[in-house]
Amino acid sequence: MTVLDTPVGSAVPAARGQGLVPVFVRLKLTLLRNGLRQSSGRRAAYVASLVVTLLFAVGQVIGLVALRGHAQAGTLVVLLTAVVALGWAVMPLFFPSGDETLDPSRLVMLPLRPRPLIGALLVASLIGIGPLFTLALVLGSVIALAHGPAAAVAGVIAVPLTLLICLALARSVATANIRLLTSRKGRDLAVLSGLVIAVGIQFVNFGAQRLGRAGGLSSLEPAADVVRWLPPASALGSVESASDGAYGSAAVQLLSSVLALVALMWLWHRSLVKLMTSPDGSTIAAAEPARGSSSGTDRPGFFALLPEGRTGTVMQRSLRYVVRDPKTKAAWVTALAIGLIVPVLNAVQGAGSVYLACFAAGMLGMQMYNQFGQDTSAFWMVALSISSARDARLELRARALALLVITLPYTILVTVVTAAVLGDWAALPGVMGLSFALLGAMLATGAMASALFPYSIPQDGAFKNVVPAQAGLAWISIFGGMVAAALVSAPVIGLTVWLHVADLQGWLWLLLPVGAVYGTAVGRLGLRLAATRTADRLPEILAAVSKG
Repeated sequence: MTVLDTPVGSAVPAARGQGLVPVFVRLKLTLLRNGLRQSSGRRAAYVASLVVTLLFAVGQVIGLVALRGHAQAGTLVVLLTAVVALGWAVMPLFFPSGDETLDPSRLVMLPLRPRPLIGALLVASLIGIGPLFTLALVLGSVIALAHGPAAAVAGVIAVPLTLLICLALARSVATANIRLLTSRKGRDLAVLSGLVIAVGIQFVNFGAQRLGRAGGLSSLEPAADVVRWLPPASALGSVESASDGAYGSAAVQLLSSVLALVALMWLWHRSLVKLMTSPDGSTIAAAEPARGSSSGTDRPGFFALLPEGRTGTVMQRSLRYVVRDPKTKAAWVTALAIGLIVPVLNAVQGAGSVYLACFAAGMLGMQMYNQFGQDTSAFWMVALSISSARDARLELRARALALLVITLPYTILVTVVTAAVLGDWAALPGVMGLSFALLGAMLATGAMASALFPYSIPQDGAFKNVVPAQAGLAWISIFGGMVAAALVSAPVIGLTVWLHVADLQGWLWLLLPVGAVYGTAVGRLGLRLAATRTADRLPEILAAVSKG
């Protein structure tokens, strides 16, 4: 059943939008049921997520009820509500395909008016795992804060008001950005959502550790004093104010939440009207004239600085993959973010070592693995240009140089920042040299792994990075290559350990030239050996990377 199968057109004139509500509720249930019928894996994933959400919801309610009467219950509740509301605002940007009814552009050709359509979509939005989790949070929060009849009345109003604000917030954000979300840039956002989650986990861990050292929830009271006046947390803040007898403050907080809901509904209506009446890019036939390059070469901007010939062409292609291909971009941005966060956050906490800066070189060095798989089925055009080991060596060398254009300055930056935060400038040359040696080893082993264990990267899923039949190859390529890189860089690692054990820290500066020379030599040797394997195994590589 689709949107066009529902008798929406007959419901509108009959009841002026009142008939739309049951129609869209049935539509939401039908879409959910038909989606679960597609595969047993999807049903299992939905059931598992539902069970996990229910368990979290029950545990959340129990935990909030246990806080009843605690001095810091209000602080926790308002901040938790603000975080959940932020999640409702952000998640549609990263997972626009998670709910088909979030896309109002599918309804623009139907005889529907925006105002009744908004009401029907808002009610239909109550069906789902997210609203269930939010409802459990709000109910538990009201139970934890409500003391007395006035607070109970405020809680009865606050529960639906908070839930509706969250839903309206998600809907208004999705409607205002729906054309972006359905474009290539929107798909890039979906792929990069994993980065946001990974970075968020690091900051949550950092915040939790700082919170524990600061003496608990009392350190968050200044932030909570501000947040409890901001919708939708202000709705729950009114329950706490009513419990304390501050009825004027409670009324103002409830009024601010009501006004926020009205404003969100107005913004949603405005975005929906614009979506249903203005043309999009598919209806505009104008095309911009081709712009010539500002330089005297065929390469614009930064690419004009690259060398001529095959080396420059391959470097430009590899760097364009980083910018344009969603999965390549996600891998690079994730490596850049995690490579900086891990050493710097540990240094800020005073529990890290400057040698954690080598983590940056390791994260970016992993981008050398499965070089040919990043081309997917387009690798056949590269394969046509490789007829000898020399051609393969030029191809691999150019790809490695493209990686070094980003990796070398980034490694230096992370090392300097980490040393500056810790104040350990004496260890800077040694850490930098060790990073260069590790980077050279990963370039060598990554090139060998690309030739010996290539695998395809599927393009149909944001979170699928290997086809099912090649999962073993991916594990061998990445983790086997990392172990090999550690073994290859063992001489420099051993020299570093010996200088520390022998109390020769004054000679650690020698690691900088030693690591740079060793990394360069190992990288060149690995590229030469990998080129021979690539030329010999070209048909097997082409078959492996074309399976996606």
